[in-house]
Amino acid sequence: MLISVIAAVAVVVLGGGAYGAYAYLSAPGPAPNITMPTVSSIPPQSDPPSSLPTESPESEPSPTDSPSTSNRTEPGSPLAHTEFKDWNFGLGDVKFDAKKVGGWTYDSCDPVDGEGVLADNECESAVQVAYSADDGAIKAAQIMMSFPSEQTAKTTASRLAKLTSDAVLWRQSTTHSTYAYGKIRSGSAKNYVVVTVVTATKAASSKAPKFHSFLQADHANYFLMRDLRVPS
Repeated sequence: MLISVIAAVAVVVLGGGAYGAYAYLSAPGPAPNITMPTVSSIPPQSDPPSSLPTESPESEPSPTDSPSTSNRTEPGSPLAHTEFKDWNFGLGDVKFDAKKVGGWTYDSCDPVDGEGVLADNECESAVQVAYSADDGAIKAAQIMMSFPSEQTAKTTASRLAKLTSDAVLWRQSTTHSTYAYGKIRSGSAKNYVVVTVVTATKAASSKAPKFHSFLQADHANYFLMRDLRVPS
């Protein structure tokens, strides 16, 4: 049942529906400027070092075969980056493994609000999670935000799709400074908005689009079910 739900969400999110958007990073650099949903090609870049970020706000557990998210949280509880573990995803022949290399929990959206759009739509709290896959050849930064209602989340996602990537801030050290693949996906699920930034070296550029699509869809699916109350 869970797999079928994930597949259904992947179709909605990846199909370019009303509540999803994507954009390529228009130019490599520490602070890329992206117009959503405009898509532009990226000239080939030299492979950056594959070393992972050396700093993390807290020590992370060793890689395990645990699912991408932790045990079910209390419905309606505040967002916390600890809800997300290493991302070990499998759906049919599709399999991805990414290590969580950083996580940050914010009790407001101010640290990730670049242009005031989140404040305008009453964003309540946010988390950032950083992942690394293929020995650092693929890096991802996810920003996940909670809103007071499903409508405000939809409105925010729609607004972000018309702005540059500066509207949502992420830790630049968690993605490559130069890359062959660079893209952002965003969308809403219930009263949450998920923004996923993925960069990859030339060696992993062919694998990165599918990795990106499923990471975004899997965590959007998580939020569709996060606050459901299961009868005892």
